[in-house]
Amino acid sequence: MSGTFDAFVLPRGIEPPPRPCRSFGAGALEVRFGDWDPGWVAGLAVALAARSMELAARGAAAVLESLARAGERLGDPRDPMRRQALELLPPTSGLSPAMAMAVLDGMAVGWREEELRGLVEAELGCVDRLDGFGAPLGVQHSLASPPPLCLPVGPRLCVQIVSGSVPGVGVSALVRSLLVKGPTLLKTGRGDVVLPVLFARALREVDPELADALAVIYWPGGSARLEEAAIGPADVVVAYGSDETVRAVRDRTPVTARFVAYHHRLSVGVVGREALAEHRLDRTASEVARAVALFDQRGCVSPQVVWVEEGGGAVEGALGAAGPSARVFARRLAGALQELEGRLPGGALEVEEASAVQQLRGTAELMAASGSAVEVIHGGGSSWTVVYEAETGPPQACVGRVVRVRPLASLDELPQVLEPVRHHLQTVGTAGLGARADALAAELGRLGASRVVPFASVAFPPARWHHDGGRPLGDLVRWVDLERE
Repeated sequence: MSGTFDAFVLPRGIEPPPRPCRSFGAGALEVRFGDWDPGWVAGLAVALAARSMELAARGAAAVLESLARAGERLGDPRDPMRRQALELLPPTSGLSPAMAMAVLDGMAVGWREEELRGLVEAELGCVDRLDGFGAPLGVQHSLASPPPLCLPVGPRLCVQIVSGSVPGVGVSALVRSLLVKGPTLLKTGRGDVVLPVLFARALREVDPELADALAVIYWPGGSARLEEAAIGPADVVVAYGSDETVRAVRDRTPVTARFVAYHHRLSVGVVGREALAEHRLDRTASEVARAVALFDQRGCVSPQVVWVEEGGGAVEGALGAAGPSARVFARRLAGALQELEGRLPGGALEVEEASAVQQLRGTAELMAASGSAVEVIHGGGSSWTVVYEAETGPPQACVGRVVRVRPLASLDELPQVLEPVRHHLQTVGTAGLGARADALAAELGRLGASRVVPFASVAFPPARWHHDGGRPLGDLVRWVDLERE
């Protein structure tokens, strides 16, 4: 797509600084953003914070409804804004058109009214809990003295600094803080400029007053002075990104502000013996392939390594002779990824990313030629790559639908294998665990995992999920207690 796209939306009455626009290229598309200076960004943050009392007076149900109506526009195939999103996403995110549609469809589910309502009810008990004092959640009325009433209060200003690895994360971030009536300044990542801007434009049409409590802007990552200017007036700061990015934002956050970190995460998968029976093998491989392919391995939920329990029922791989269960599964998985490439092709890789994939393939082929227990199957010009390897070292991430398949003698070994990455472990995709699922999930949870789900559910967590083990709304509010005279 050619043309220009402005990667910012500001409240009414606030104009960008009268300086030349900056831009970056995304194919033939020019993405423009303001040449912001720290003083202007600080003024924007203060202006948003000034909306807090007005927003607090709004009914929470009305806020939720407006957010859902804006989200519906991006999920409705008949809406011109959705069609615009599907045109803009491939050049700005690197996803193929088919993948962009799959990602948008999956993300938009979480912006529906029933999903948002379920999130608020799961964390706060009911939507109108944000509108006035009420009894504490879960407190029995048989106490000797009545407990104080309480009220969850959203931030005067929430600053959200979001990475650009997965489109739509910025929308989910700004929706969370607006749901708790917190004016929001969202700084998008380069690969996620489109959907937050389009959502903000849709919100402007649906509810102009609510949209005035939101600003969506972009600047290149690592701009310390701009981050400090934005963060200064905030009482909640949320940062998504690499460990280094999150650490830098945390260091700039005032001690008086709450800091919520979504640092680098790693996800994996495990296939139990029950899923390797011949009548289940192809279905299992297809579900794993889709979990690997969605987001082109750029998401924190993307499984980078899949452990396969030995001793399953598979006796012949899709590409040849019989062998250990993990090797057979790797071949079936390769076939599933090849088939999926025709329906959901991978996107273009950056030069450095493509080079990393080629280097990984070459190293694996050399190891196989030298007699190591390694096998590599890949899509040639397509980025999908399956590496079977008998080693049990820590997982390693690689962008571009690269997945490693490793054997596991018993499920009991998995927590020990994952110990080196426990601080970054997030989602564990599963198949064929049967009655062993609960015990293994509890162990993985104590280790550090925050989500253990079937492979079919890996890519798109529900709105109410405990994001990285925390509470998406609970981490943004503070509670006020009231004891009446």
